[in-house]
Amino acid sequence: MGLRFGEFYPEVQAGLSFEVESVLYSGQSRFQKIEVLQTKGFGRMLLLDGMVMLCERDEFIYHEMIAHVPLFTHPHPRAVLVIGGGDGGTVRECLRHPAVQRIDLVEIDEMVTRVCLQYFPALASPLLAERVQIHFRDGVEFVRQAGQRYDVILIDSTDPVSVGEGLFSAEFYENCRKILNPGGILVTQSESPAWQQQNLQNISRKLRAVFPKVYYYQAHIPTYPSGHWLFGLASEVYHPQRDFHAARCREYNLAFRYYNEEIHAGAFALPGFVKELLGGTDE
Repeated sequence: MGLRFGEFYPEVQAGLSFEVESVLYSGQSRFQKIEVLQTKGFGRMLLLDGMVMLCERDEFIYHEMIAHVPLFTHPHPRAVLVIGGGDGGTVRECLRHPAVQRIDLVEIDEMVTRVCLQYFPALASPLLAERVQIHFRDGVEFVRQAGQRYDVILIDSTDPVSVGEGLFSAEFYENCRKILNPGGILVTQSESPAWQQQNLQNISRKLRAVFPKVYYYQAHIPTYPSGHWLFGLASEVYHPQRDFHAARCREYNLAFRYYNEEIHAGAFALPGFVKELLGGTDE
């Protein structure tokens, strides 16, 4: 048997395992260990502190869903803030919207971006676009001190541990709310409802303490824990289904690999056990 990499989740006493052909990169930044693996079945894979962040085979699912659902809900998404996401995938999807005029990316770990530019150039090269301004700073600090406002904020963070922990606090969500323009939308990745239930409930409780309406939607990402992933969308004005701009979606005629009109609507149809975990859902 050859080299294998595995993740283990004590919450469910289960894990994921991948056959590895080679280790392309391994290094330690000020914040975390960064590795790039060449896997047999999923192409190149990015690990942070031993956890899968993305792989070439299915990264498009996460990045399309975190970006296009809010961008096709907001009527005029001109200014976008991406917190985390130093790999560039979320920015890549935002740049596909002609209405977006400015994207600020805030990434705490510059080494993540440098590694991705080298080993995932198709993913990370959009970070070099003219509409993108990169800030290698702590996202919590950036939001607290921000002098600009945004139409859409996307929290593309790691799990709520280590360097990502501060991006899941009620204080952070409140500071995000303060820099949203009227009618602004915030989306945060919200973990696996099957394998990380406590994380999901903590995120939901804190988000709902700040925003009057929070809507959860799902995607199926094979290399994430359980393959079942949630995103929380918060807005004081817009409803992600009733305010979906289907005509604009058709006009742009973008070549999606996962997201589409039907997925936009259907992703909000949550299983019963997820609704129970969330204590009900906003309609």
